[in-house]
Amino acid sequence: MGYVARAENIEVPCYADWDITLTWYTTIAETAVVDLTNYTARMKIRRKQSDSGHLASLTNSSGITLGGSAGTIVIKLTDTQTAAITPGPAVYDLEMIDGSGYVRRLIEGSLTFIPSVTRN
Repeated sequence: MGYVARAENIEVPCYADWDITLTWYTTIAETAVVDLTNYTARMKIRRKQSDSGHLASLTNSSGITLGGSAGTIVIKLTDTQTAAITPGPAVYDLEMIDGSGYVRRLIEGSLTFIPSVTRN
């Protein structure tokens, strides 16, 4: 059976720290998690899918923290990063790469950067 990336639509406030914690389960019943010990992760955020440049590029060494046997994935953007992005719509995807190099797109979707009244 094939795997289809789960679609998630996210809002990120500009000029603020932002984070989200995901847990990757092995079943729909969410009874067991994927051990991420030998995984790496990468995520790109672009204004449009066809854009060659990106608004943010995250990896498990910069912005993504993998929780090993807990199956958690923490994605973070700093207030400095979100302040550098003009409010508006964007798209993203998160790919997980196992120890053998197999790439799986885990989630994808739209992302909206929300303007801020209070700015640093």
